[in-house]
Amino acid sequence: MPGFNTTAIHAGQEPDPLTGAVIPPIYQTSTFVQDGINVLRAGHEYSRGSNPTRNGFEAQLTALEHGAAGFAFASGLAAEDALLRALLRPGDHIVLGGDGYGGTNRLVNHLLGPWGVANTAVDITDLDAVAAAVRPGETALLWVETPSNPLLGIADLAGWARVAHDAGALLVVDNTFASPYLQRPLDLGADVVVHSTTKYIGGHSDVLGGAVVVADRAFRGKALAEAVGYQQFAGGAVAGPQDCYLAARGLKTLGLRMERHGSNALALARWLRDQPGIAEVLYPGLPEHPGHELAARQMSGFGGIVSLQFAAGEAAARTFAESTRLFALSVSLGGVESLVCYCSEMTHASVRGTELAVPTDLVRLSVGVEDVADLRADLAAGLEAALAAAPDRPVLSAV
Repeated sequence: MPGFNTTAIHAGQEPDPLTGAVIPPIYQTSTFVQDGINVLRAGHEYSRGSNPTRNGFEAQLTALEHGAAGFAFASGLAAEDALLRALLRPGDHIVLGGDGYGGTNRLVNHLLGPWGVANTAVDITDLDAVAAAVRPGETALLWVETPSNPLLGIADLAGWARVAHDAGALLVVDNTFASPYLQRPLDLGADVVVHSTTKYIGGHSDVLGGAVVVADRAFRGKALAEAVGYQQFAGGAVAGPQDCYLAARGLKTLGLRMERHGSNALALARWLRDQPGIAEVLYPGLPEHPGHELAARQMSGFGGIVSLQFAAGEAAARTFAESTRLFALSVSLGGVESLVCYCSEMTHASVRGTELAVPTDLVRLSVGVEDVADLRADLAAGLEAALAAAPDRPVLSAV
């Protein structure tokens, strides 16, 4: 079997057979001419149903995730919504990882909740708690994000899969933070993988998208590929050809970028843990991280996200987030440029005031691919600003 980077460049991305163009063309069309009534050329009728650019990207991502079929959507949340509506019915129950994207929590609680779908939030690192949250005869899905957003918790995916399958349920894994370069949940027993392709897959902060990749399995008498594919067609929240082109282009360099994201993140995490004013550095690549050994077993690297907690609390975290320059203050992550986010009020505002609230002393760093010395200097400036009001102002170590 070809290696990851070879697959990323060639799967679903064959040169144009008509012209020989190395890069497949963007099929910027809404509809396709038929050779007779319902006599379709290459199976294409209307771009909601299929489009060669989207189909190529779906094949590319499916190959990288070792899946049976993949489906591209207009956003990560559109992908999640389509998956949940394809598989769930009123009265169903979800075991939901408690530390995860705020938008997922909002979708499950505020859109699916009134529809009659219940959920129980659990500590993703506690398999006993996961098993205890299952409701026999009601739990249809277990949903987990690992590494988690933004506390960087690591879930034992093989263990989650056992709990799910023992209950007759499916395991869905949000693989956005790791990407298929670092982790393949389907190989570890998961049934479905979801992505915000806006993040590491696109990789350049210039495209919005989402994806679902399924294993060759059935649920409630229907193949997962059939159920999700019909929801994609009937619901219509598909990714457009321009977006799929950009996401496919991003996938071709995913391996190279993830190597640099990871090496930069590890170097900065090691430096940050020795700086004054930092209460804790959350990064699974550090040996003291509680999920380090598990991450080392089920991932091939530790990713590009580092979260920090400040000893002086919320004020220091806010000052830091508003004081860096290369680390631009923004939601999202996974682009080549570095970003900083004050998650409590930005990406996770939907869970403020609940038991799932993100600590107010925390900031999340999406470490880009810039020169690490420049990133370290930028963080040092932010730390200086955060420490400036301290009565006994400590001195940062040399950068």
